[in-house]
Amino acid sequence: MEHSLALPYNDLFNFLRDFILSSVFADEGAAHREDGLWTEESFSPGEDPSRLLQTPDVSRRRLLQAPGAALPFPPLKVLSNGEPCLLFQARKLSLRFEKQKQLDLTERTFSPLKPVDTSKSVCSLDKATLVMRFGDVEDLRDLTIKLQLSNTFYESSGQWWFSVDGVSLLYNKSEEAVFNASEMYAPASSSYHCLHVSSLQRHSALLLPSTEHARRWSVTFTNFQIQAFNITSGKFSPTSDCATFLTPAILMGLITSLILLLVLAYALHMVIHLKHIEHEDEHKAHVYYPPNSEQLEHCCVENTADKNVL
Repeated sequence: MEHSLALPYNDLFNFLRDFILSSVFADEGAAHREDGLWTEESFSPGEDPSRLLQTPDVSRRRLLQAPGAALPFPPLKVLSNGEPCLLFQARKLSLRFEKQKQLDLTERTFSPLKPVDTSKSVCSLDKATLVMRFGDVEDLRDLTIKLQLSNTFYESSGQWWFSVDGVSLLYNKSEEAVFNASEMYAPASSSYHCLHVSSLQRHSALLLPSTEHARRWSVTFTNFQIQAFNITSGKFSPTSDCATFLTPAILMGLITSLILLLVLAYALHMVIHLKHIEHEDEHKAHVYYPPNSEQLEHCCVENTADKNVL
């Protein structure tokens, strides 16, 4: 009987174990496909980001070709000495001032028919600034958006890393909203990609307002990609993505795994309880129960009577 119980118990255990593992890895894979890659630990300025990328096998970030459907416009290019020194692309670029109507600047930024003015942009070995001058937009006069990037060599890793340091909005001649960029970096041999680069909390708020004017603005880049150094053939290098570790798919996988573990624990408890009951039944079958005292006395009286008759 013990063997008959152990066999289904082992099958149940193996089935639940395989299902849990496949559930977690399937959800993890969905997160990679949807958002890109595992994120890194927190990174502070001046710290070598290569410590988070020790080897390709254990890294939480990998280099991939940019996934997804084709974007509506080609990337914006900044030239230096006739060669592209900065590439920038986004599916959507939108601004909103307080509760006013949202401004969609996507077409004005990337449309090849009327490209935005980037003549004030600069590139060097360790610094790059993308300056996009839009002129008058709605009620804003001389609207300009700046993206500041830096390139740093880390001796511990022996390679260059570039980072997006900040985003600035200049408007109405003298007003400026400055946002500091948080954890936006990649190896200089790759491009940086993120599904959302935004000042909104629902998009992880990679842009942090650093001035009072900035708190009144919301800025969002959708499907953001940029590269400012080591550009070859005028195209983006493989991307270093920014997807967060606890994506909804991974979180649902963890919750599902927890529920299955509880079911497995209950199944183990029931199997152990059944084996205990079976053991008690077998023990009772081998125990001799003597007759009670009344039956024993009645038996003795009958035996005595039979002897007297004889």
